[in-house]
Amino acid sequence: MLNTLYAKYKPYYSDNLRLAMPIVVSQLGHTLAHLADSVIVGHFAGTIQLAAVSLVNSLFMLILVLGMGIAYGLTPLIAQENGRKNYDECGKLLSNSLIINFSISLLLYAFVHLGTLLVIDHIEQSPEVVAYAKPYLGLLGFSIIPLMIFQTFKQFAEGLGFTKQAMFVSIWGNVINIVLGVIFVKGMFGIAPMGVKGVGLSTLIDRTVMAIVMTIYVLRSAVFKVYIKRFKATFFDKVRAFKIVKIGAPVALQYSFEISAFSGAAILIGTIGAVEQAAHQVAINLASITYMMASGIASAATIKTGNNFGKSNFKDLRQSAIASYHVILLFMTVTALFFVLANNLLPFLYTEDNAVISIAAQLLIIAGFFQLFDGTQVVGLGVLRGIGDVNVPTIITFVAYWVIGIPLGYFLGIKLDMGVNGIWYGLTFGLLTASILLFIRFQNKTRILLSAVTT
Repeated sequence: MLNTLYAKYKPYYSDNLRLAMPIVVSQLGHTLAHLADSVIVGHFAGTIQLAAVSLVNSLFMLILVLGMGIAYGLTPLIAQENGRKNYDECGKLLSNSLIINFSISLLLYAFVHLGTLLVIDHIEQSPEVVAYAKPYLGLLGFSIIPLMIFQTFKQFAEGLGFTKQAMFVSIWGNVINIVLGVIFVKGMFGIAPMGVKGVGLSTLIDRTVMAIVMTIYVLRSAVFKVYIKRFKATFFDKVRAFKIVKIGAPVALQYSFEISAFSGAAILIGTIGAVEQAAHQVAINLASITYMMASGIASAATIKTGNNFGKSNFKDLRQSAIASYHVILLFMTVTALFFVLANNLLPFLYTEDNAVISIAAQLLIIAGFFQLFDGTQVVGLGVLRGIGDVNVPTIITFVAYWVIGIPLGYFLGIKLDMGVNGIWYGLTFGLLTASILLFIRFQNKTRILLSAVTT
């Protein structure tokens, strides 16, 4: 039976993986930037400053995913228009996406300074942690401007199936981030030790370089000439802008509902103690790595789905999507085993504090259990985005995380005094709910598409 199944989906496995692997590495870039910040600060600046990184990343990721979600609205549209061989439309969509994303980045930067930096004083966090968190958050807030420019050209290239270039830019960007982070935090080559502020500065420099390189690549490379003939940085059209935002805004909400649930969990955990918060940061950093890898597979599923949808090739659309589910289940099973078997070793990458390591090791076992649910829900969202189905999945993510996950986590962790573990149990059940409901949605939508063709 397994041989028959493999033979049936083998072409889709290879196509999806060829497209997905560079996106996986590229997507990892965002998480690895935060992972590097945590590792560098944990080893060179101590537990209090590591807790500050946890607090800031929890708040900033909510802002970041709003921007990334809006930017993501371009990818399925480009994939669909490329499937229809409507190349001029690709350039016009890129023009509108750039204007939208740059404008959104300015708004998000303003929000960080006018909103988040004020809120951080009033969420019952340790004053010591807050003092270190503020300058770090300010620098990350400014970095969202170059990051959104990078995302614009990255999503455009990936929508056309060119995925390796953003991967290489992300790899070199992270090398820059790590090297500069160590220099700034520790204080080397005559530079005074900056502590947690140093990783904020290194991230800002890294994202600025990435934006410049990716922009030059897309605008100057011969492979994109046919697609950017109608690109003008000042061209704005309400109809095209609405098409991008119509997909991007729900995607932003989908991301934000999940990420904000984990951010809310971090704030709840912060009311328990700084050690628990630092342990949460260690475990969530590791879980974020596998999530971003899974989201790379989901992005490839979006591109393949969008391309097949543009061609009205609904049989291949469904087969390719099912193959993506198979790939993610296998991948997340491996990562789950890795988390469970290495739970006592992995926290040492971040800290030598035994209290933090002990709690983080327990959380990694829980993370191992929710790997399968996290992977299948993100692939489900990716496939549905490819066919332009974003509104109902947005409602599903809200219910899963904010009606079920966080309230259950609060009840178990705070009311029943199960602590940080109880909060993570709630999040796990939220992910399970999302994965089941999104798979049911995928089954129904693709069957409708197929039945429309056969009739």
